[in-house]
Amino acid sequence: MDFQLSEEQQLIQKTAHDFAENEIKPRARQADRTESMPMKNLQGLAELGFLGFLVPEAYGGAELGNRALCLALEEINRACASTGVALSVHNSLVSGPLVKFGSEEQKKRYLPEMVRGERFGAYALTEPGYGSDAVSIQTKAERKGDVYVLNGQKAWITNGTFAGLVIVFATLDPSLRSKGITAFLVDPKTPGFNVGKKELKMGIRASETTELSFDDLEVPVENRLGEEGEGFKIAMDTLNGGRIGIAAQAIGIARACMEDSRDYANQREQFGKKIADFQAIQWKVADMAVGIESARLLAHKAAWLRDQGLDHTQAAAMAKLCASEVANQAATDAVQVHGGAGYCQDFDVERYFRDAKITEIYEGTSEIQRLVIARSVLGA
Repeated sequence: MDFQLSEEQQLIQKTAHDFAENEIKPRARQADRTESMPMKNLQGLAELGFLGFLVPEAYGGAELGNRALCLALEEINRACASTGVALSVHNSLVSGPLVKFGSEEQKKRYLPEMVRGERFGAYALTEPGYGSDAVSIQTKAERKGDVYVLNGQKAWITNGTFAGLVIVFATLDPSLRSKGITAFLVDPKTPGFNVGKKELKMGIRASETTELSFDDLEVPVENRLGEEGEGFKIAMDTLNGGRIGIAAQAIGIARACMEDSRDYANQREQFGKKIADFQAIQWKVADMAVGIESARLLAHKAAWLRDQGLDHTQAAAMAKLCASEVANQAATDAVQVHGGAGYCQDFDVERYFRDAKITEIYEGTSEIQRLVIARSVLGA
């Protein structure tokens, strides 16, 4: 793995940084308070070509790979984690599996529109009663001639209110467990597709998170993603990529915590000197810096492995576990550095603290990541 970024990667990083700083960050605090996604952010990212990181040039994408996506996600999440997760889901959880498992006809039909931001993606695996236990999902798919009829409910769906394409996982027969799960490309305009309640969340509040339900929704056979029974394999492979994206998100949040703490410590005075001169503060900032660098190396390694087509299940789990815990510790320390000010909405560290927690939960909890890692190490 080459630790030196290419000129192209450096340009992506700078472009993402500038757009995040000038366009996304000024909207972040208000978006959090109104709990509404600033669509200008996503439209601007589409204009930059950031909705097609994993999409081949033949379908209008940039085909820059997962490491380049990590660079962009870190910068975007540093400014607004709600925008960052929308971008990550669109690229990692929807465009990515469509490129890898989709038919030529499916790619031609959907990918150009996704790259242009005419369709945003959502990934519907989790159900109200089944999160980590994905093999037990109950949403049913029944083959009837040239269509599958879907019935069931999904929960915690990012981009659920404005998605133009949803990958839905359903089972042909619950008794088959993982072997019955099949993936489908669903247009939300299809009769029987219903958007349920929008969740009121502790963090990433501007991210549109909803329930979805399907009532006798008909999906043409040609919209099946992969073969019957391949859905669980597709879901797990996709989540490996998604975990790398969430690792990058967590790194971005941690960086924001460190940078805001640095700036505050260098201007806040107590006992006749700047608090940056106190060892207690210096050690907190030092720990943030070490954690961020460690997490970034793990995330970039996992991204590089995925880009090379090499096994990266353990690496992705390690990156996600490490980065999410680094982000949460950095957020806790950032609030402490700011003291009472950090507990108020006038300072962004209060938002970072709330946003950080979700990185230990979605795309597989920290407990699930530890199981994945342990099984890989132990050969279980």
